[in-house]
Amino acid sequence: MPAPVNRMKARLAARERSIGCWLGMVSAYTAEIATTAGFDWLLIDGEHAPNDLQTLTAQMQIVDASPADAIIRLPMDAPWLFKQVLDAGAQSLLIPMVESAEQARAIVRATRYPPDGIRGIGSALARASEFNNIPDYLTTAHDQICLIAQVETRAGLDAIEEIAAVDGIDALFIGPSDLAADLGHIGKPTAPEVETAIADAIGRIHASGKAAGILSLDRAYGQKHLDMGIEMLGVGVDVLTLAQGLRRIVADWR
Repeated sequence: MPAPVNRMKARLAARERSIGCWLGMVSAYTAEIATTAGFDWLLIDGEHAPNDLQTLTAQMQIVDASPADAIIRLPMDAPWLFKQVLDAGAQSLLIPMVESAEQARAIVRATRYPPDGIRGIGSALARASEFNNIPDYLTTAHDQICLIAQVETRAGLDAIEEIAAVDGIDALFIGPSDLAADLGHIGKPTAPEVETAIADAIGRIHASGKAAGILSLDRAYGQKHLDMGIEMLGVGVDVLTLAQGLRRIVADWR
């Protein structure tokens, strides 16, 4: 019996359009609420939300039991973090600040067992193998790992073709906020220079044969990128949805 089929990986390979939501509430209960909304995928954020391995795993268990696909965003590309979340059952990873083909090859190796990579062999203890219940896990796991490289700096933009060409990278996801900051427009992701850079990046990603993604909390901004053919669109953040909703209630009553 092989590793479970990764629907997110298959969707990206087919260049199918999908919408998703960021989960930053560090709560399995909130994750469960999000699974009822009908998103194609839910990204559990380990970079800017105060998650640890246990909270990431608890939310992933909830999302895995739903029709939505779970994606884990790691805080950095440290190999030991890959080892932990992969053993915990993650099959789709978003890696921030990817800036070169060398870095892309390194993160691919972090998801592969030897001799193709450096992932440690401990699947008998792990949720990933259903606690040693998947006999072919070690030989099939890599086939179902989905790696999404987040491009959010000038260096990343310059290396798009080289990153996209790395075998094992399934998609490139643009980070508008960090990109805007790196281009000298901090807090202004819709500045003309940033928008031009994003449009160029989407075209180059597609020309390289890979799917592209971006996060947009504005309908018109998101639609513009859908019109460019973007496949993976983040359209919500649970923290902001709650905060904005509560503030509206107070404003109405004040």
